[in-house]
Amino acid sequence: MPTSKPSIAFIGGGNMASSLIAGLIADGYPPTALCVAEPDATRRADLNARFGVRTVADNREALAGAATLVLCVKPQLAPAVCREIGNLVCQLGPLVISIMAGVPEAAIQRWLGSPVPVVRSMPNTPAMVQTGAIGLHASPEVGDDGRNRAETILRAAGLTRWVEDEAQIDAVTAISGSGPAYFFLLMEALEQAGIDLGLDAETARLLTIQTALGAARMAVESDAPPAQLRAQVTSPGGTTERALAVFTEAGLSKLVGRAAHAARERAVEISKTLMEQS
Repeated sequence: MPTSKPSIAFIGGGNMASSLIAGLIADGYPPTALCVAEPDATRRADLNARFGVRTVADNREALAGAATLVLCVKPQLAPAVCREIGNLVCQLGPLVISIMAGVPEAAIQRWLGSPVPVVRSMPNTPAMVQTGAIGLHASPEVGDDGRNRAETILRAAGLTRWVEDEAQIDAVTAISGSGPAYFFLLMEALEQAGIDLGLDAETARLLTIQTALGAARMAVESDAPPAQLRAQVTSPGGTTERALAVFTEAGLSKLVGRAAHAARERAVEISKTLMEQS
């Protein structure tokens, strides 16, 4: 069926691919322009039933006519998948978008067998509910059209930000890639504190979740930086000031910095290992 949108092939039909497909369709992208290669027959049937997209078992079949290829496989599968489709990718010349954590652009190009245009992205798990924070980097082969296409696709799952140096993707990984777990840890601790203070478990859970949601929404809708928003809810001599003093005494800011640096170092190690495998 003819479509006014360039076709997109997804290799891998897991949660992140499903999130992007859901976001694209919600933005008006026609399901007929999307194709997913997925080895699991049950998952193929589910994707077809949910979204009306074409699904196939063969990676090369999904590539036919695609202007954009989105690699959504696990990083350890990347070398084999890229080598399998490399000749066809080089022949057809689609824009390649990778959402594979830790996989450098040079490794993807090496496995594919040619310096094809590659956009490397680092989404996070909230992308599964279209509220992701996604870092993007383009290889030198990517032109303005490719950047626009990549941003359109990834923006369907949340906020997108470009970085100029690929190494900065490791910093993105440390902040937004791993970041949801940091907030979940704080929520977990706050919920337990509520229980310890005498609240029932359900009340502690709901108050914690709604407070996190409200704080995030205030930060999104305000032009004020977090430090100013914090000051606005911290009355001199009040309860909040007393609690924040405990965080300061414990060195919370430095601890968060150490955690982020540790995450970035691990991201660098993973990328290095994958490059060595190439």
